[in-house]
Formats: sequence, structure tokens, C-alpha cells
Amino acid sequence: MKISKEKAIDLTHYEKRSLIRFLTLYLSSVFVLLAIIGYLFFENNQASMMNALKFEMMYQGRMLSSKIILEAMSLEENQNTNFNLNSFLKSLDLCRFEVGYYDLYGDPLYSKISSFENFGEQFSIHNNECYCVIEDESEHLNVRFIVLKESKMQHTLQVLRMKIISYLIFLFIVMGIVGYFLGRLFMQPIREQIEALDRFIVDTTHELNTPITAILMTVESLKNIEEKKLARLQASAKRLMLMYRSLTYRLEGKEEFDELHDIAQILKERIEYMQEMIELKRLEVILKIDPLFFNITQSTTERLIDNLLSNAIKYSNRGDTITITTQKRELTIQDTGIGMSDEEQRDIFKRYKRANKERGGFGIGLSIVLLICQKYHIKINIHSKKGEGSKFTLHFPN
Repeated sequence: MKISKEKAIDLTHYEKRSLIRFLTLYLSSVFVLLAIIGYLFFENNQASMMNALKFEMMYQGRMLSSKIILEAMSLEENQNTNFNLNSFLKSLDLCRFEVGYYDLYGDPLYSKISSFENFGEQFSIHNNECYCVIEDESEHLNVRFIVLKESKMQHTLQVLRMKIISYLIFLFIVMGIVGYFLGRLFMQPIREQIEALDRFIVDTTHELNTPITAILMTVESLKNIEEKKLARLQASAKRLMLMYRSLTYRLEGKEEFDELHDIAQILKERIEYMQEMIELKRLEVILKIDPLFFNITQSTTERLIDNLLSNAIKYSNRGDTITITTQKRELTIQDTGIGMSDEEQRDIFKRYKRANKERGGFGIGLSIVLLICQKYHIKINIHSKKGEGSKFTLHFPN
């Protein structure tokens, strides 16, 4: 794998997470609002369509009733003995509804409706079908009830429902796109501040490189100085160098290639490099390491180990123990230091977040560890308890 180091601190992960949270809240609100609007719109249209259907059916029913009354009056005047009621009622079936004519006892005189019994309700809905009953108390031509049936209303409502849902989905997508660009627009000032901070860190860290290197070279050349003072100087200078390397890890412009490295061997070298820091706090380091080969760049491995090891040293008390183990595909660094609470563990990988401000640091070490683990698909687990220490375990893939 070819790795090109970025010129600025990469906070894209946090930006994406913030944007996702914003969009989740925004789209949830939009969804609820559109769902309410869609429901109210459908209910209003359904009520309007039902009322229109009811009035139309009643109008058609009364028109049929009027024709029956007129025919009855005509028969009384002309005394037509050849009148056929069934043929007459059949000839009246000119409206778009199915019609049934019933006598006082509910028996059909002529009907296209298979079965109907609910003569007491003027307008009713049964089995997704609408019925309207017109009653003629005078029973002209023996017709007491005219029943009209509409079977297509539910299909019409279903079509309306699907149209509303389609429009709401379209609006939801449009609002989602608008929300995305609004989120990006609102985050632009934050991005500008982050880039300004990045530029400041780049300029500052580059200025620090020369004096830190000069301090290390001077400390190594010093003679006739007490060993304790010299060790303290070396530990302080190396700690500055580790902080500098952490700050510049994402800012270097070099290109590197993955190679097969023995993590255990690099681990020994980094422990040796930090020996003065370890001795200054009188820490006991217990090594139980077996070879652990992994395809990774040299500098990335050093950053990974340096940040975990310096973290263990920083948060250990004088005289504590650090146990380092490599077995199978796992690297474990465990200390008996101050430990962390559950709340601190949740935020420990956030950039600029420090578990204990009294112990110093910039709060970027573990964020770099997480970044490396994500890049190389290394699983990282933490087990920590306040006052009892912390245990970091890295699971390297095969």
C-alpha cells in the first residue's frame, strides 16, 4: 500500500459524523412533517370525495324515484293493463351506479346488487363498497327502497394514496438534498477555522523541529554532568520529540510504502528510545513478546507504538508497572496507572480530548492510534478502571 501523508490534520471523520447527525435529525423532522401533511391531505380529500359521492348518489336516486312517481301517475291516468314493472325498472338503469329496487319487506323487485339488507342507513360503506338508500314512503309501483351501489371508490382512493406517497417521497428526497447542502454550508465556517488551525500547527511544528534536534544533539554531547540530571534532560528532550512527531504525523508530505515488519522488534527499539522517560518515573516494564509480522510502514508502526507507550508512561504513577505482550496476532500494552472512567473511555479517541489535563499532552495521540487502526483494519479494545490502570489490545488481521 502506498501512503501519501496529508498536508493538514484530517478531521473529515468528525465532520461526516456531525453531518450525519444533523441530517438524521433534519430528515427525521422532515419525515414526520411530511407524513402529517400527507395524512391530513389524504383524509381531507377522502372526506371531500365521499361527500361528493354521497350527494351524487342521492341525486341519482331521487331522479330515479321521480321517474317512478311520474310513471305511477301516468298509469293511474291511462289505466295501462300491459305495464311490465320489471321491464320498466330495467329501463331506468341509466346511471353509472349499480341499482336495486326493493319493496317494503326488502325483497328485490329488480336489482343488480347481489345482496343488501341495511335499509336503515341512508349512506353506508360495507366491504369497501358504498351504498346509498332512497326511501319512498308512498311506495309508488310498490317500490319502497332504491339502493345505489358504488364499487370503484376504494380503487380511486388507493390511486390517490399512491400519488400522495409518491409526491411525499419525491419531496423527502429533495429536502434531503437541500439538507445535505445546508449542512455543508453551515459547516463551512468550521472547516475554515479547522484549516486555519492546521496552518498554525504546520508553521509551529516546523519551527520546533530545529531547536528540538539541537537540544537532543547537545544533550548527547554533554559530559561531566550528573547522570540523573542528564537522564532528566534526555527524557524531556525525547518527550518533546515524541510530541513533535505526533503533531507532524498527518502533516508530513512524504510518500511511504508498506513493508513486512516485525512489530515486536520495533517495539523493543521504541522502548529503548524511551528508556530515560521510563527510568525517570522508575517504572517497571515487563516484556512478553513473540515475533509479530505485519505489512505496514516503518514510521506508522513507530507512531502507533510511541503513542500507546508514551500514553502508558504518562498516565502511570512513579513505581508502577507496564506489561507489554505480543502473542499470536495481538499486541497488548497494560499499565497500573490512574485508569479511566467509562465516560472518559467513550471520548478518549476524540482529537484534542485528554483524560487528565494535569498529565499534559495535546490530546491527539490516541486519535492518531485510532486513525492508523482504521486504515489498516486493526481492531482496538480498551479495558480500564479508575485507579487501577488501562489495557490497550490491538488485534492485527492476518
